[in-house]
Amino acid sequence: MDMIIRRVRIEDDKPLVDIGIKDGRIAAIEEQLDRTGTEEIDAGGCVALPGFIEAHLHLEKAFLHRRMPARLGTLEEAIRVTGILKSKQERKDVLERSRRVLDMAITSGTTLIRAHPDVDPIQNLIGVETAVELREEYRDLIDLQIVAFPQEGILKTPGVVELMEKAIELGADVVGGCPYNEVSWDDTKKHIDTVFAMAMKHNLPVDMHADFSDDASDQRFMSAEYTARKTIETGYQGRVALGHVTSPGSLEPEKLKPLIDLLREADIAIITLPATDVYLGGRKDVVNQRRGLTPVRALRAGGVNVAYASNNVRNAFTPFGKADPLVIGNMLAHLIQFGTPDHQAEILKMSTTDAARAVGIGKDYGLAVGKPADLMILDTQVVADALLDIPARSWVFKRGRVAAMTKHETKICRTCGHAHAEPHAHAKTKKTASATH
Repeated sequence: MDMIIRRVRIEDDKPLVDIGIKDGRIAAIEEQLDRTGTEEIDAGGCVALPGFIEAHLHLEKAFLHRRMPARLGTLEEAIRVTGILKSKQERKDVLERSRRVLDMAITSGTTLIRAHPDVDPIQNLIGVETAVELREEYRDLIDLQIVAFPQEGILKTPGVVELMEKAIELGADVVGGCPYNEVSWDDTKKHIDTVFAMAMKHNLPVDMHADFSDDASDQRFMSAEYTARKTIETGYQGRVALGHVTSPGSLEPEKLKPLIDLLREADIAIITLPATDVYLGGRKDVVNQRRGLTPVRALRAGGVNVAYASNNVRNAFTPFGKADPLVIGNMLAHLIQFGTPDHQAEILKMSTTDAARAVGIGKDYGLAVGKPADLMILDTQVVADALLDIPARSWVFKRGRVAAMTKHETKICRTCGHAHAEPHAHAKTKKTASATH
């Protein structure tokens, strides 16, 4: 074995196991594995989870929050401010900010990110070009899928189709869309048709931003039904994801159910983005302010695959964040009132196995023999406590290689206090994190 991780907790009601890794894949999961590894780690009974999947993240827009601070906090302002800032994007700066996000994600246990760089005449292809460069630079630490994302629309912005084709030539491996950012419902439908035609031409999956509004009064923000029918018509079931999809949250149950049934039939994955959607949603509500989320409970109960992701990190759309799926999952659990043990386990699935399905790697993912050794060891000994404690990710492995290590040491000084001690002189905390690249 190349690596053996000893005394790991995978399930709370079962004994500790050892995980053997060879050639980047899990070769054995057994109690007291009777073999030796070239390298061995004692997890000491701590929890192992498969690597987190960030199914929707904008790298090149991260850490713009201090460049032009938002004053109103609205979606309209976020679009305007970000449009100004992205017109000034410089390659070196984009790379530096993107690396900062990637390093955060890796130390948080993420092993794959689906990045959504804008493709439009404002910033041209700088987001795709830098993502392609970083995909190679970080290939031993994290996988990057790259979406050609037409943030500014397709019909209303000349030249975008050509730029998307160039993005695919450069290495984008998902066709994106933003159908609500068109001037009419007819153009929204043409936008979706264009995305599917391009995806089928190159045999690539589809991942669109869709239905990002508080209500369903404008049909441009209720395109999920049209997309589902298009998915079935083209035989693209299981290859389409939609991010945001907040408008259906305003539908009455009798109107929502047919949409859920259609999404399930089309096998479309919904990616909820709570940090952004809750921050921007319900702004005009004076009383009973809406949470601005996609109807996660109803969708999952209806058999639709729902995952969650960070979306943005510290910009006008999402002024908070550290690319940590456990933080977002904890937030989501509060928002959708998923507090029971079974519900909390579902939240963990939404950033692991369900998210893996959403980005098309579900069959080659997970803590099982034969799967890639993409996993983490958390600094907690109870699986059910992972979402509660938000513990450090002590080790993160990518294809069996240590990608990051984090160690915490905290001392509570109950008997060693001195009246004139300097602040923190006796409360010693050490935190280290490394991601070699």
